[in-house]
Amino acid sequence: MPAINSRKEYVENSYYHIYNRGVEKREIFQDEQDYSVFLSYLKEYLLPKNESKLNQSLADEKLNSKEKDRILKLFRLNNFADELSLIAYCLMPNHYHLLVRQTSAQVIDKFMNSLATRYTMFFNRKYKRVGPLYQGVYKAVLVTSNEQLLHLSRYIHLNPVKLASQGVALRIQPSSLPEFLGSRKTDWIKPKEILEFFSTHIPNLSYKAFLEQEQDNDLEILKGLILDH
Repeated sequence: MPAINSRKEYVENSYYHIYNRGVEKREIFQDEQDYSVFLSYLKEYLLPKNESKLNQSLADEKLNSKEKDRILKLFRLNNFADELSLIAYCLMPNHYHLLVRQTSAQVIDKFMNSLATRYTMFFNRKYKRVGPLYQGVYKAVLVTSNEQLLHLSRYIHLNPVKLASQGVALRIQPSSLPEFLGSRKTDWIKPKEILEFFSTHIPNLSYKAFLEQEQDNDLEILKGLILDH
């Protein structure tokens, strides 16, 4: 029997919770560079490709061969800016969570295959290892209601807090929480569709207040949508 959530139902114009963890629950992010590289790949895939600027750079007669190769690789690099939006994310030492919205029915599969392959190649090269990095194929679960969407964003952002409460020592984990709290703006993260449900001028109706509310019913609302640690 396939593992839970390994069968994926792809629907256009829909939200998905995407997650995976390291094989044997091993750490897939071991230092700051690992987190930074993974995020840089997300940025390159999700920001629109500026082909005009790339062409101008290629036309520079002073361009050296190394820089020319880099620009040509950027030309060939997959880009999903027109078909997929990253709403929220959190990167943990041995797993990650992405909340995305896709407009085309099959773009998630292309996006995740590119991301997983590219990061695995980086990780294996850096740590001189071979073989799969992840525990099977990524999981992608369809979000079916606004209630699930809101509670899923909270679950993702509070992931580090939950593990810390279990005695797991964590650094400040990379996540989209600063974008949701208004302390950082990132062009390739799109929190607006969730933040529209909250107030920016009434504190007890804000997203921050939502984060701080009791979460007794979250597991029931998110049943089948989240990772068992």
